[in-house]
Amino acid sequence: MTVCTHKISRLLALAGIAVLFGVSVTAASADDRHAGYYYPVPQTSEVYHARVAPLPNANRRTRIAFVTGVAAQQQRNPYAPTYHLFAKGDEAEKLILVATGNGHYQTLYQLRALLATLTAVARSTPVFLDQAAPEDLTFLDLCSMLGVELLTMTNGENVAHQFEIQ
Repeated sequence: MTVCTHKISRLLALAGIAVLFGVSVTAASADDRHAGYYYPVPQTSEVYHARVAPLPNANRRTRIAFVTGVAAQQQRNPYAPTYHLFAKGDEAEKLILVATGNGHYQTLYQLRALLATLTAVARSTPVFLDQAAPEDLTFLDLCSMLGVELLTMTNGENVAHQFEIQ
């Protein structure tokens, strides 16, 4: 396991812990007031139909705890993070993942590769292992469990993609 994968694994374990203690995220509105400020207007978007329902204890506090845990773990790394994750919206229901540095995640395919890595690590977390078929779940399902309604991924320059999570 690479250092990066190991760090992501720990971050997602924190997410599982946050979920168990009631951390959550909510949905996005049709009016995207964050476009043009945190990321360029998304060129592409899709609807993701989650395979799991939000956890009953998922709320604003849970989602913020998840993002805070990710940031804290990244600060402990001996290298700069390749992305930052933060929550926005009145209920912290929108997650935004922004690449740091030049040349990171320049295409939709690279953003999807990051999502696939986050998925692989999420599948080893306790919150996923408690599900009937954890191998069928994705990072977007983890977002759904937290109550996240919108995930925007961007390179912070000219590429942005949104997942509306239902």
